[in-house]
Amino acid sequence: MFYLLNTFIHALSLAFSAELTFTWIFNKYPSFVVQDTRRFVSQKTGNLYIAKVDPSDVGNYTCVVTNTVTKSSVQGPPTPLVLRLDGVMGEYEPKIEVQFPEVVPVAKSSTVKLECFALGNPVPTISWKREDGVPFGRKVDMNKASGVLEIPYFQQEDSGMYECMAENSRGRNSVKGKLSFYAPPQLTEKPQDVQKTIDDTLVWECKANAKPKPSYGWLKNGEPLDHMEQDRVQVNNGVLTISNLNLADIGMYQCVAENKHGRIFTNAELRVIAIAPDFSQNLLKAQTLARQGGDILIECKPRMSPRGVISWRKGKEALRESHRCQVTFCGAVG
Repeated sequence: MFYLLNTFIHALSLAFSAELTFTWIFNKYPSFVVQDTRRFVSQKTGNLYIAKVDPSDVGNYTCVVTNTVTKSSVQGPPTPLVLRLDGVMGEYEPKIEVQFPEVVPVAKSSTVKLECFALGNPVPTISWKREDGVPFGRKVDMNKASGVLEIPYFQQEDSGMYECMAENSRGRNSVKGKLSFYAPPQLTEKPQDVQKTIDDTLVWECKANAKPKPSYGWLKNGEPLDHMEQDRVQVNNGVLTISNLNLADIGMYQCVAENKHGRIFTNAELRVIAIAPDFSQNLLKAQTLARQGGDILIECKPRMSPRGVISWRKGKEALRESHRCQVTFCGAVG
């Protein structure tokens, strides 16, 4: 014989989005139901299960729901448990009343608790195993008395198929469920503020670890980059490339990495500058020695943005290209 006592969660809008714990008072406070192989309180539904009821279980049961954030509690009305007088329940095989879903998504580094409890006569024993045969590590807590398997600090290697088995002398029953690892994006590489010159090329890379793999998007000053010139702007799996930079490209850029479990942003500023021709960092040599009949190379590398045109003079006479003299484009006159 068994009884299932449903929770009274009246006026509990105070916290279904918060963390709730469920306990049951037996007859009067502070006498609480102690969980063992016969008694189980589900922290998912709040239900109280009692296998193989005996006379000592007769009395009033009151559900207490506590919000662990606000520390406030709500009590339901007393629920009486009485024994039927029309006979004694015979022996029967385990019937699993509390079981976990077929697929349980679990966030990285979180704690997962799987509930499994069976009714039966004799009282069933609960055991757990992984379908792949991998033994449980030390961190896994198998509380057979309460029918809960707890895995703290969940990692990808903990994912897989788990089985709960309930067994007594009349038979055996089991349920299975898959723990599926997931992780919201965490940035591993992000763009840094940068200063570029006009006509230069910008390459920014944004990378994130996530399960499943994240998708990437880019914004400029809060607007999607899709609105920009597509021939100059390319986005490929988190890599942003902008060629032929100009002053209109100046702004604050955001990389967005997201999957169905979350999204993350990172910012970087692009500055584009114009520079008048400046020879201070690459001065021409005051004198260049050459052998008669030989070749010489005189480099002209002014710092400037945007690029311009180089012209050469010999004395006051402008040089033009010929079979003996080549003038190579290398910059600009601003």
